Amino acid sequence: MQQSDFKKVRASVHQQCGSRVLIQLDKGRNKVDIQEGVIQNAYPSVFTVLINDGRDENPPQLLSFSYNDIITKEIRMKLC
Repeated sequence: MQQSDFKKVRASVHQQCGSRVLIQLDKGRNKVDIQEGVIQNAYPSVFTVLINDGRDENPPQLLSFSYNDIITKEIRMKLC
């Protein structure tokens, strides 16, 4: 991993703040969780995504991820 990769990912996520994204979380052992949310904030080391599926039994969740999660492909994000 190079510093330039980290800066590119951070700049890209910061530019997409407020955008709706589809997140694919790799949970290991061929387990994948797909969720849709909105990028809330981008901080120097992490960014936050608000997940709200609109159902009463599932309250909104604020998840945080590091930019390294994207570089190492622990998560994959796609704009909706």
